[in-house]
Amino acid sequence: MDGIIIINKEQGYTSNDVVQIIKKKFNEKVGHTGTLDPMATGVLPILVGKGTLLSKYLINHDKIYVATLKLGIKTDTGDITGDIIEKIDFDKKCLEEENVRKALEDIRGEQEQIPPMYSAIKVNGKKLYEYARKGLTIDISPRKIKIYNTEVLNIDKENNEIQFKVSCSKGTYIRALCESIAEKLGTIGTMNFLNREKVGDFEISEAIKLSEIKENFNEDKLILIEKFFQDKDEILLSPRSFVAFINGVKLMADNIDGVYRIYNSNKEFVGIGIVKNGILKRDIVI
Repeated sequence: MDGIIIINKEQGYTSNDVVQIIKKKFNEKVGHTGTLDPMATGVLPILVGKGTLLSKYLINHDKIYVATLKLGIKTDTGDITGDIIEKIDFDKKCLEEENVRKALEDIRGEQEQIPPMYSAIKVNGKKLYEYARKGLTIDISPRKIKIYNTEVLNIDKENNEIQFKVSCSKGTYIRALCESIAEKLGTIGTMNFLNREKVGDFEISEAIKLSEIKENFNEDKLILIEKFFQDKDEILLSPRSFVAFINGVKLMADNIDGVYRIYNSNKEFVGIGIVKNGILKRDIVI
């Protein structure tokens, strides 16, 4: 079984938990793209079998999240699961809709963001959260991100919470974004909820829960490699060229540079090739 399964991850599972459950179910090589924290829910693309070869086509995808920011407290992890390290009173005027909208507008655009210490980024071979758990602080270089759009969904003045939607580039940490929003409102804050609604073209409406994997998986939910590249042009190979392609031989091609779906002379999908400077090279063979 080769392709992509879009999982709607539930709270309490790590991304690796999901990988192990699916690996055990199908006895295939399995990977994931776009880690979700255990407290987060939503879209988690899972790559199965030769679908794991698609990872390089998925790493740059933009994402859409719905998050809840709780004002007045700060935690060591940047989310509600961490230990509270600061708690303050603040002017409730910052929760007026006009002020919230302005704060969200102010975070739009290209910017540099310092990832939180409690993250899976590796420094000197260790993940940052491994240093954080030992009470160590590591200098982290800021990363360029882009916030395309933000939208206020709800303001709960009683509980000091703001729910918002954000469309952003890869590498954006919503926990860090929540702290930035709180700062613009003149206070501190932490992320109280996070749901990822979209990764690239993968939407939560097409995602399935782990229970569906465990109980009765419908293979119609598997996005085949051919379907993933359905917007790409195709190249039909002669029997001789097909054998050469399968064996990794580079072929002359008149096509413009780009990614192509490859078919044999019987019009059967056989994989993905890349044309560059008039040369067709094998990329994925199923």
